[in-house]
Amino acid sequence: MLYRYGKDKNGRPVKKAVVYTKNEHKIPIDKIDPDAIGVIRRLKDSGFSAYIVGGAVRDLILGNNPKDFDITTDATPSKIKRIFRNSRIIGRRFRLVHVFFGPKIFEVSTFRSTAEGSIGNDFGSMDEDVMRRDFTLNALYYDPLQEQVIDYVGGVRDIRKGVLRPVIPLDRIFVEDPVRMLRAVKYSATTGCKMSWTLRHKIRKSASLLSPVSPSRLTEEMLKIINSGHAYDIVSEALDTDLYMSLQPSATEFMFSDKNFEKSYMQNLKRLDALNVVEKDARLGKKLVYLIKDFILTLTDWKKEIEKKSSAGELYVRTWDQCRHFVLPICLSQYIELST
Repeated sequence: MLYRYGKDKNGRPVKKAVVYTKNEHKIPIDKIDPDAIGVIRRLKDSGFSAYIVGGAVRDLILGNNPKDFDITTDATPSKIKRIFRNSRIIGRRFRLVHVFFGPKIFEVSTFRSTAEGSIGNDFGSMDEDVMRRDFTLNALYYDPLQEQVIDYVGGVRDIRKGVLRPVIPLDRIFVEDPVRMLRAVKYSATTGCKMSWTLRHKIRKSASLLSPVSPSRLTEEMLKIINSGHAYDIVSEALDTDLYMSLQPSATEFMFSDKNFEKSYMQNLKRLDALNVVEKDARLGKKLVYLIKDFILTLTDWKKEIEKKSSAGELYVRTWDQCRHFVLPICLSQYIELST
């Protein structure tokens, strides 16, 4: 086992991180997207450091195939843009670079400073950047050229033990970004890394912090749940930690007041997960049916509506309007229109 060293305030060498070699982390190099390796090689050839970071490293250690390969570097966005003609800078405050290879997009971020806590936008060092990561399982850096995993926070050990542990102190992590609670629930449900009683209790106490979060961010998180293939497990965790009330307040109230509705709603989430397995490219509108199906059945006596030959157009408009309100604060209209 190797170590990465830094210096303490007196200039003496001190261990900063554990460095796992390929025989220790056992990540197969053929699971890494060749274009991601190409991005890292070009950054290094230009004199910068660069690593695959976050969820991709976590998934590789777990033996899963990553959906995306995010990259982090000490190059600033403008320098990244000069290196890659097939790229563009996105974001206003938190600037990132998207590097394009056909339909593939690699998100390249610059190391961030901890000067303004875990949500500031100043550039910093790798030592600082790691302390802004939410949980230890997402705070790992992988160099595919040297085939080494850099671990500052015990993330590899936590993954192997099945523990979900925050990097940022509990008194700050959710205050600075409440959406991290939803991510904790997602990771707990999908990675086999479980929350401690203390972390779960903290999330329950902090659930109300999600109230002022913008509908666009909540919509983004809900879409991840719908498309995850693990909606049943994630929603079960979200209900247990009082977070689903912020994502889907109407559905949560129905479930609290009617056990039959809850049972049917959760069964529909299992069917949604099955759909994601057999039909990975299913349109969002088709998936959304599993969230609103039980609610639609409560709206009217559909058999009578058919018998009296009610106007189909009028029924559609009325039903659509009520369904739109049922899924608030999630705003899925534009996504459904794009996917149908």
